[in-house]
Amino acid sequence: MSGSANLNTMIKAARKAGRSLVKDFREVENLQVSSKGPGDFVSRADTRAEELVKADLMGARPTYGWLGEEGGGEEGEDPTRRWIVDPLDGTTNFLHGLPHWAVSIALEHKGEIVAGVVYDPAKDELFWAEKGMGAWMNETRLRVSGRNKMIECIFATGLPFGGNPELPESLRACGRVLPTCAGIRRWGAASLDLAYVAAGRLDGYWERKLHAWDIAAGEIIVREAGGFTEPVREGRSTIDHGEIIAANPDIFSKFAKEVRGS
Repeated sequence: MSGSANLNTMIKAARKAGRSLVKDFREVENLQVSSKGPGDFVSRADTRAEELVKADLMGARPTYGWLGEEGGGEEGEDPTRRWIVDPLDGTTNFLHGLPHWAVSIALEHKGEIVAGVVYDPAKDELFWAEKGMGAWMNETRLRVSGRNKMIECIFATGLPFGGNPELPESLRACGRVLPTCAGIRRWGAASLDLAYVAAGRLDGYWERKLHAWDIAAGEIIVREAGGFTEPVREGRSTIDHGEIIAANPDIFSKFAKEVRGS
């Protein structure tokens, strides 16, 4: 696999964090039966994974900025570049022993994401892309699906959990999309939903109320695989406002119209 030095550093960091998380995941499956529950253990696994990623990335590029789910944001000496990291996307899946979660790492340059890595250690699937270089899973070039009839498409989204004020709008959007398509999936890891759109496994994905680290790596992988992405509310920023619609070009406009209700 050939990429820039930065990309290779990102891949190495993702794999190292993945190995640590796989060990912890085996433990979490044993913790399911304890009355104390695995919550505290998982937060430690999450923090440890971020520390591993940060040590690798900041060790290689100490002047870059940093934005991570666990550790928050730090300005770098170089104000034009920053790492955006979710060390464990899909924490609830991890907590329940479901093998669907990922390490997500993106590099931003002058406000634009220029490289992204999403690593699913449970399946050993490494999705990656660099601006202008295409998108890949392990050694295989990725391409979004070619389906052009909504009724043949499957889509993914996230559904808000207990007490979230976004629930009514999410249900309305599902109510508009469901009658038009072959089904909606709720996998529970935004970075992998985007990677799956890039791989043609899903035809599209949408979600609101995300964070930069949920979207950053996956979005460039979708775009480099030939997909389209936009914020749910037009005129916003996917990264800054934490919302995204992603799909193959053939059904993007129809899909976006149903999601937006416009």
